Amino acid sequence: MIDAVSYGSKVAALDRSLESMARVAVAFSGGVDSTVLLHAAHRVLGDDNGIAVIADSPSLPRAELTEAREVAQLVGARLVEVRTDEGSDPSYRANAGDRCYFCKAALFRAMESFARSESFPYLAFGEIVDDWSDDRPGARAAQEFGVVAPLSQAGFTKADVREYARRFDLPVATKPASACLASRIPIGTEVTPERLQRVEGAEAALKAIGFRVLRVRHHGEHAKVEVGEAEVTRAEASRDQIEALLQAAGFTSCEIGVYGRP
Repeated sequence: MIDAVSYGSKVAALDRSLESMARVAVAFSGGVDSTVLLHAAHRVLGDDNGIAVIADSPSLPRAELTEAREVAQLVGARLVEVRTDEGSDPSYRANAGDRCYFCKAALFRAMESFARSESFPYLAFGEIVDDWSDDRPGARAAQEFGVVAPLSQAGFTKADVREYARRFDLPVATKPASACLASRIPIGTEVTPERLQRVEGAEAALKAIGFRVLRVRHHGEHAKVEVGEAEVTRAEASRDQIEALLQAAGFTSCEIGVYGRP
């Protein structure tokens, strides 16, 4: 249950923060957090002063890029696409547990270059209060690059961003949490374009048959398919179909589990 007074004060604090920035480029993924931040920045600052920057790399599914473009267009915000080079960084590819730091550092470097060229004094990302309880190396990169976090600074939780998205009729209000394709590769296993492509192909095939909450974990030739709790029964009943789709994507065996459970 959202407390209307508390929620209203958070929105007001967010608006004041954005107004003080005058111009801001938002690190955008198309997820609910960055979409809410982009919408607020565009609403408060206007077309030229509240824009989105998305990092395009092999770890971003093509379907997510398409959705992000559609959401930015719906918001009415300019979307700048920058290529990032994290795949050329041995520290990123090594996947030693701090991969997100090197990924976000590559994004913020690209954003910083763009921001300088177009006189954007602020870069922002969609951190929320809930993120503070997680180990997020990407937040360390944001701090090093001086990237601000207006949502968490205003006290926004996941419930608050979903409430904002509902009130402004944003299509991401109920969108499941998402993460880059590299997150499907176990720590200690090198991140390669081939592994990313295999995961992307497998997830695209399973989403095409209706699974909404989904992760395909890459364990060599074996795939661990994680679906939402409400979809487990259907997944078990569709095991033959799932196995056939995964084999077409390059996996030889699979198991089915619940997303969010060990």
